[in-house]
Amino acid sequence: MHQLQHESRLGATRWAIGDGWIPPYSTGDDPALRSHESVCILNSGREDADVEIVLYFADRPPVGPYQVTIPAERVRHVTLNDLVEPEPVPVATDFSADVTSSHPIVVQHTRLDSRQAANTLFSTIAFSAGA
Repeated sequence: MHQLQHESRLGATRWAIGDGWIPPYSTGDDPALRSHESVCILNSGREDADVEIVLYFADRPPVGPYQVTIPAERVRHVTLNDLVEPEPVPVATDFSADVTSSHPIVVQHTRLDSRQAANTLFSTIAFSAGA
């Protein structure tokens, strides 16, 4: 089988997520169905990507950076509910996110809202600021 040769540098180093909001509760006790927000990050490059996430709010100063590393040629789903440093991400609070990386990445945003028995999941690509 012929192996494709490609430059593994998909993405950009700066991304924005305009719509952030962690649902305040969930239905049921299954941890896999906990209401949450995720930033799904693909690093197709050959070097680890050091990523910083800064959150912006309507009624208070920004918080961050939250720091995560995405290993080379890997993907990581960062559940925002689990971020605690520099402070926990608040629930039931509107926010936006600025995602900056040391190397090009691809960023997708996902929300699971399980406040009702009929769960809602949505996902959208983040806004790429280029380069």
